Amino acid sequence: MTRDRFRWSDATQLFVQGHPIGGAPSQAPALAREIRALRNAILGGRDFSVGPDGIGVLPQSPAAAGVSHSRSGGTTGAAKAIRRSHSSWIASFDIARDHFDLSARDVYGVLSLPSHSLALFAIVEAAHLGADLHLLAGLHPRAQVAQLVQAGATVLYATPTQLRLLCDAGGEIPSLRQILCGGGRMPQGLRSRLAALCPQARLTEFYGTSETSFIAWGDGTGPDGAVGKAYPGVDIDIRNPVDGTGEIWVRSPYLFDGYAKGHSSDTRWDDGFVTVGELGRIDAAGHVFVAGRHSRMVTIAGQNVFPEDIEVLLQSRPDIPHCAVMPLPDDLRGTVLVAVIAGQPDAGQAQEVIARCRAAFGPLAAPRQVIALPDFPLLTSGKPDLRTIAALLEART
Repeated sequence: MTRDRFRWSDATQLFVQGHPIGGAPSQAPALAREIRALRNAILGGRDFSVGPDGIGVLPQSPAAAGVSHSRSGGTTGAAKAIRRSHSSWIASFDIARDHFDLSARDVYGVLSLPSHSLALFAIVEAAHLGADLHLLAGLHPRAQVAQLVQAGATVLYATPTQLRLLCDAGGEIPSLRQILCGGGRMPQGLRSRLAALCPQARLTEFYGTSETSFIAWGDGTGPDGAVGKAYPGVDIDIRNPVDGTGEIWVRSPYLFDGYAKGHSSDTRWDDGFVTVGELGRIDAAGHVFVAGRHSRMVTIAGQNVFPEDIEVLLQSRPDIPHCAVMPLPDDLRGTVLVAVIAGQPDAGQAQEVIARCRAAFGPLAAPRQVIALPDFPLLTSGKPDLRTIAALLEART
């Protein structure tokens, strides 16, 4: 097998919501079809695309051999198709295999659909290594916990939100030995909750984007707010810093090849480095701190505010499963922030949220209002759909 293509090991056993792939439950036929299509594409040596509409085989082209297309989250803008070489992910499989002692003996749990890049990575890594694979998308968190226990899962890829929901479901998953978390910053208190849920597991947090893949990783032993240190093989350059914080530029073997569809004005290349417009800093010990996307930063009465910082604070509350901090125009200050949270309106909760934010960030940066949405808009990745939320806010004004 060449090093520039994914492989699907014969040793990998595949399960959908607890059932072998040949007997997938009737309530998950789409997920079963998607994973079969992905497996068949890889076994057939075909390039493929992954998106909300499922798995598609790309036209055969020797020039494009070993390339896959996947949709980015589209959190703040229109979804884009990421063009990526298989070898860019295979290089990461090798690092994970050696660093976490991963092998065909492992049992992977995946909580999202393949259209989510973190889930796609986990699925392809498991099949590449020959590990067994349990797809649990579409199940209630309590059922996901039960299936992870029953399967004897040893490796779990998940977002912070998914991990919070597993903790809320309760129980214990004693077989897990590696939890690999990406797709957002780790809320305060989540590590200790996971230690109770998965007492034998080692938790590693990854920072990266769809375009860059992994940038940094950490085990929580660094200073507060750090996302870890540079991932092996990654060069990080902080450009045009102001008080130490500047634009994050990355060079590594894991970068995407470009957009197959769509574009982003935030994404730029320069001398082998790429940026997606995120801002951050690196301390003297090499710890990476991420402030947020430049496109989301707002200025309130001359003060730069990153909504992501406030969202991390709100997500530490067990009564807020999802949230988004959004800007609104204001005649006096130019811009104010509102906190949009998932759930039913609760005046007492809203007062507590505003008070806590004012104590943490000051009265200027704190949200002026809390808006509860019983039907909170989410992307397929589980992240807030900021475009839809912004449209809902505009309709309310």
